[in-house]
Amino acid sequence: MRRRTFLAALPAAGAAAAAATPALATSRAENPNRDRPDVRIGDRVDGATFAGRSAVWGVHGAAATAHPLATLAAIEILKAGGSAVDAAIAANAILGFGEPIACGIGGDCFVMLWDPKQKKVVGLNGSGRSPKGLSLETVRKRAKPNGTLPSYGAITVSVPGAVDAWWALHQRYGKLPWKALFEPAIRHATEGAPVIQNTAFYVEASNRNFTKPDAGIEEVDNFRKLWAPDGRTPREGEIFRNPDLANTYRLIAEGGGRAFYEGEIAERIERYFKRIGGWMTREDLAAHHSEWVEPRSIDYRGTDVWALPPNSQGLVTLQMLHILAQFDVGGMGFQSAAAIHHGVEAKRLAFEDRARFYADPAFYEQPVDWLLSKDYARERAKLIRPNRIAPMVYPGKAPSHGDTTYFTTADADGMMVSIIQSNYRGMGSGLIPDGLGFMFQDRGELFALTDGHPNIYAPGKRPFQTIIPGFATRDGQPLLSFGVMGGDMQPQGQSQVVMNLVDFGLGLQEAGDSPRWHHDGGMEPTGQDLGQPGVLNLESGVPEKTKAGLAKIGWTFKPAPGGYGGYQAIQRWPGRYAAATEMRKDGVALAY
Repeated sequence: MRRRTFLAALPAAGAAAAAATPALATSRAENPNRDRPDVRIGDRVDGATFAGRSAVWGVHGAAATAHPLATLAAIEILKAGGSAVDAAIAANAILGFGEPIACGIGGDCFVMLWDPKQKKVVGLNGSGRSPKGLSLETVRKRAKPNGTLPSYGAITVSVPGAVDAWWALHQRYGKLPWKALFEPAIRHATEGAPVIQNTAFYVEASNRNFTKPDAGIEEVDNFRKLWAPDGRTPREGEIFRNPDLANTYRLIAEGGGRAFYEGEIAERIERYFKRIGGWMTREDLAAHHSEWVEPRSIDYRGTDVWALPPNSQGLVTLQMLHILAQFDVGGMGFQSAAAIHHGVEAKRLAFEDRARFYADPAFYEQPVDWLLSKDYARERAKLIRPNRIAPMVYPGKAPSHGDTTYFTTADADGMMVSIIQSNYRGMGSGLIPDGLGFMFQDRGELFALTDGHPNIYAPGKRPFQTIIPGFATRDGQPLLSFGVMGGDMQPQGQSQVVMNLVDFGLGLQEAGDSPRWHHDGGMEPTGQDLGQPGVLNLESGVPEKTKAGLAKIGWTFKPAPGGYGGYQAIQRWPGRYAAATEMRKDGVALAY
């Protein structure tokens, strides 16, 4: 007898008793059986042995996000006749409610998409600038002893760019009414929805960080009121509501994207920062507009991989792949010590350039053509030795010249949207404006404070950005919309996904489920030196033989659970889409 039929046949008292199951264990502390590194994923009848699921397929459209409700809303928007852009906006609004540990309307947004009418990849920079009234002198007074900016508080807040990015996208590519895109998010924020696992984990961690005596946050009462009204944050599966965010979404839905920057919301934001002693003003908000930009690309063994130019770190992916193209990575073997070693060394070289040359192009002219040239890639590749670590790596000498959520959608017209949106570190700055239900980003932490550095803080300047969408084409046609979340893991993860697909022939889901590496070390765009040669973090699924080979080369290891990013992807095939999602997160991919 099926369970539903069985329960229906029970008397009322019996049904209540049957429903009264023990509380679910929602953490390792509550159930030690969940922490068994010797236990591996079960066996699939087909596909790679390390893959947790297969890709999903559809002919009309697809969506992959880090939250099931966001993916479902995107599909519903597509089925209602919306474009891939409409679906992405609807999904992002829900992610801001259900996955606020990674994103929200207090953060920035970057986009690449395939425009089927123009038959080209289009880019949008939706990052905001620092307050005009915040001087370098004041910022330096707030710096930490090591000369970098604090992680939290008003000193780190730059203008949120996400809502204007949505507005710019919808103005050009939207099909459904703007207001309709917010209806699912408003409904969930009003009625409430169960908290997903990653959100529960990271909100609890944020609560600990924000409420430390030395956190440096001007006020945390608004955070406590929203997320810990009873002294604790919600556990996985518990219902969470955010009526303040629902009302903010209503104001945006009714007033258009500029309502965030020029109306009641902007006035509330200004009053909030005046109350806590911050610097953001209505003038700062009103001055913000997203910027359409030209993506750049390199050819990686017949696949054109695309990225956004600075102030994003997107070109790091291209630099890494350009260096790796000088080697027979496929011949080294999948998950081999040689393949990982060459990838890490390419990362180290590209990241030194990242620290030296990546900044707001309105304040500094990057040598982009040189950084992406084949000659420079060959020059950098010569510095890699197959059996030893380069003890020190430096940025190239340029010739003279004039945390995070990723999601993707695709529609029946052939449009594919690669979009990433973030509050930066954790949930953001710790600051939630009175009555608005969202947290401001702490992206300003990534400014440098050293004189002469391209990324040095200045009023009205965009900080260096870690968030990067990914895209690939082949023979002038769209192939792949993809991304990997997670700070400096993003270009490292993107490069590994591309290698898995191109060099090792893995499927779309397998390319993301494959064990990853993450390197820490070298110079940062803030001017901070993390040391050479750094440490290598390997997921537990990397073969023991590979670990031994890397140790023989000289690498030292450091565990980094949760530090390997989050992957979503849609691949275009003739007449159909495949979509994949991240097994390390809580989302789903759907297609129809």
